[in-house]
Amino acid sequence: MPIRSVHITNYYHKDSGGISTAYNKLLEGANRHCRYVRLIVPGERDEVEEVGQFGRIYFVKAGYSPIFDKRYRILWPWRTYFLDQSPIKKILRDEKPDMIEIGEKYTLSLMAGLLRKGIMNVSSRRPMLVHFSCERMDDNVGAFISRGRIAKRLCQSYIRNYLFPMFDFHLTNSEYTSGELREAVAGDGRGGSLQNFCWRLLHAPKAAPAERIFVNQCGVDLETFTINRKSDQIREQICRENDVPASAKLLLYAGRISPEKNVRLLPAIIKQLSLTNAPDFRLLVAGAGPEQEKLAVECERSALGKARMLGHVNDLGRLADLFANCDAFVHPNPREPFGITPLEAMASGLPVAAPDSGGILSYANADNAWLCNPDPNSFASALQDLFENDARRNLRIRNALDTARNYDWAASVARLFKFYDEMFEEFIRSPETYHPATAPEGPDLSKRPISGP
Repeated sequence: MPIRSVHITNYYHKDSGGISTAYNKLLEGANRHCRYVRLIVPGERDEVEEVGQFGRIYFVKAGYSPIFDKRYRILWPWRTYFLDQSPIKKILRDEKPDMIEIGEKYTLSLMAGLLRKGIMNVSSRRPMLVHFSCERMDDNVGAFISRGRIAKRLCQSYIRNYLFPMFDFHLTNSEYTSGELREAVAGDGRGGSLQNFCWRLLHAPKAAPAERIFVNQCGVDLETFTINRKSDQIREQICRENDVPASAKLLLYAGRISPEKNVRLLPAIIKQLSLTNAPDFRLLVAGAGPEQEKLAVECERSALGKARMLGHVNDLGRLADLFANCDAFVHPNPREPFGITPLEAMASGLPVAAPDSGGILSYANADNAWLCNPDPNSFASALQDLFENDARRNLRIRNALDTARNYDWAASVARLFKFYDEMFEEFIRSPETYHPATAPEGPDLSKRPISGP
């Protein structure tokens, strides 16, 4: 029988981007594969949304984030899972999952330690504990606080001594993201063998730390994002709605407008393009976030009249039409964990210009994209080459379409379920981890109006 899994994260709301897409695809896959999958996320109120026969989303009432992107809500420990009658604890007792996956490193990670020690008891046997890394901690700290050496060391220490030993397994969305975990548990080169021995003894008797890290890359919706959406009529409509000349080259950025996305590079790119002999262009920015007002001002100051702020595009079909009918996709982030939107651009036949670094290198290369240094001059040169060299552009578009076909979401989710099963098989073979919970079991909640099937 397939294992029952519960996935908990703060990185989910109705208008959020790649991470929410990944969880939604997981729920769709749950119904294809007949596996019970539950998602617990913060919401405006306590409510439950059924997703087919096998999927379910629990929204737990939570306040907005006081810092960073204030569109997101946060599940705080003392409100949602510390106390015996806290909402997450009730849900977990009700669902009795075989596996709990926590997709966050900060306010939710302590839950794994409480479950591991039997302090937070939700079933007769402790569930398998998986951590999902959808971004690098050092990149987030660097974007919002400091990129200094001390900050990086603190991140590594936090992961090595706190986050990593909390969980039985770690799952990441790219080799780039997993690199932070591997670097942290490998130590600094002055005692790696001893550290490996200690990990085997205390935390992972059947495998060294690095062997407990799995990588599952994300996918792309090939039915929605497709070159078949290319249309002269739709392009004319896009130009008309945004007061753009029909002859202009349309550059597209789609994503969260937030410091960690390096969006501050966009005004510098269009300023540099304006100083060259590049064709007339307009930058369309599809997205929202804490930096959107600042970005609009900086774009206008850098290149008067060259940028259009579209806000968050809720309609997926409209967004796919943008991808298929613009002329180039500009991705400024050199530290992208994976990058679903550049992959969606590739699937749409939209040429991609992006930094030669980060998780985007999971699929992007010199044969299917224009990779460059993350600076204005390099991006301007890449875009000029993209516009001027028809043969190279058409070849790379064809290669990009071939690449995108290898990243179907259905295959990604099927592979993910396979990884979960492999993890669980190892987990139940380890008496050191798969044991009866030590704390007394909670009250009978079978009379609650919402219960697992």
